[in-house]
Amino acid sequence: MRTRRLPLVLAGLLAGTVLTAPAATAARCAPVPVPGAAHQEQACLADLTTTGTLATGHTVQADWAGLTSAALPAPSGVPGVQVDGYFPDTSKTNGNHGWNHDAQFVLRLPDRWNGGLVVSGSPGTRRQYADDRAIGDQVLAAGYAFAATDKGNTGTDFHADGRRPGDALAEWNDRVTQLTVAAKLAIARHYGRAPARTIAAGLSNGGYLVRWQLENRPWLYDGGVDWEGTLWTAGGPNLLTFLPPALREYPAYAAGDPQAHQAILDAGFAPGSEFLWPYHDQVYWDLTQRTYRAEVDPGFDGALAAGIPFCTSGTPACDADYDYAERPAAVHRAVERVALTGRLGRPLLTLHGTLDSLLPIIRDSDVYDRMVERAGRGALHRYYRIEDGNHVDGLVDTFPDRLRPIAPCFRTAFTALADWLRGVRPPASATVARPAGATPAELATACSL
Repeated sequence: MRTRRLPLVLAGLLAGTVLTAPAATAARCAPVPVPGAAHQEQACLADLTTTGTLATGHTVQADWAGLTSAALPAPSGVPGVQVDGYFPDTSKTNGNHGWNHDAQFVLRLPDRWNGGLVVSGSPGTRRQYADDRAIGDQVLAAGYAFAATDKGNTGTDFHADGRRPGDALAEWNDRVTQLTVAAKLAIARHYGRAPARTIAAGLSNGGYLVRWQLENRPWLYDGGVDWEGTLWTAGGPNLLTFLPPALREYPAYAAGDPQAHQAILDAGFAPGSEFLWPYHDQVYWDLTQRTYRAEVDPGFDGALAAGIPFCTSGTPACDADYDYAERPAAVHRAVERVALTGRLGRPLLTLHGTLDSLLPIIRDSDVYDRMVERAGRGALHRYYRIEDGNHVDGLVDTFPDRLRPIAPCFRTAFTALADWLRGVRPPASATVARPAGATPAELATACSL
């Protein structure tokens, strides 16, 4: 739960902070105070990438398991300083380091710094190391400092954090802002100068955070890359509008009912993605619907906490029968607190897989791209639809001939954004076709936009 509202968070970080360059003779591992942190620990490491931090215990592989394909190249040899810590918070869902304290963060400062900073919020309800492989490895190898946050609450009970519906989601945005400000100040002190450019980057819920920051806190960033960002809109679509039909119809679809099949397609799930549905039905759809619905609409199931797992349609208070459009105005107001508008204030590159079977592309990034255009910010947006991409890359190893990993496309997009910030326009928005004849190994290592 947040301990203060955003203006107070920023004031607390800025108050009394003096930006002074370290002495020229200072050791490379001199203390790096992170403004506002309630606790921090520091290590001087020979390698800040996961190649090194797995060996030294400075990452948690469980945080990032299943997000990338096994063949994604892993860089190494990036020496520098790592700071782990947490900001003041009262919730305790994050058990990393045995701290049992939320608002945990990691800040990595490479010795060979290129002057940039990348800030990320974790995908899903994962913890602060979740982006270490998908994002951190690449940007650290390129010389960027990298900061990541657990968003202030984690795990399947995240919805219990806060005092009113929507508090836990709203805290995610505040914590990314908080870390961005703190990281900039810590960097300025460590390197003797402030970051020349700051980039927001994230996957899934982390992609949503990129969108929200560039809409609402654009002065903190120079641009962002959004990988399969979650779309929240008060009037829909949002995940509470398309997941219930999938939950309701999947049992009949699995039994061979063609009408149920069409109903899932009508909800937005792509034709050709059917081979992914059994896994998503068991792993993603039910849990995501119940926990996020409990966050914005806890009254739907009365005294229950996040509903009845895998209930069938017709069961009282079953999320398979949830109808967001018919829920009280208070529910829509809770979503509106965290909703996106499309009013970007900085350049953004968006990537989304055409076979995304958690956040269907036609109900998510296709819609967000139109929102940006309607807001008059289309010149700031590039949108790349990645053919045969799923929501995350973990299933690429299971279906190497049917799925394409998006991580290599993210790496290309990140480079394209950096070039854009230097005045080189990125490729026009497009559907990025799967290269004919490309092998799974080739797709794991390269992507052209």
